[in-house]
Amino acid sequence: MPDDDVFLALANPVRRRLLEILVDGPLTAGDLAGRFDLSRPAVAEHLQVLRRAGLVRDEPSGRQRHYHLTAEPLADVGDWLHPFERFWHHRLRTLADFLEEDS
Repeated sequence: MPDDDVFLALANPVRRRLLEILVDGPLTAGDLAGRFDLSRPAVAEHLQVLRRAGLVRDEPSGRQRHYHLTAEPLADVGDWLHPFERFWHHRLRTLADFLEEDS
């Protein structure tokens, strides 16, 4: 089961968006901050939460730090969610069958 820190990190929409951005490759904190209407310190705090949860890692490069997505904790979340997907697939199939009967 994924660590609670991972779920807490994913609960925030800014942090989820940061992860979505990092899918395309590493970026500096400044580059990431430029994509939000937030202060750089606010984005840095979100990155710190993601780093503590193991969802990103930072790599120093001169005076900057590049942030990289760390996908392993997300795979753990996917594995944890898998049994619930079967529940929803069954429910959606039942709904589709019901709707087809009324047509």
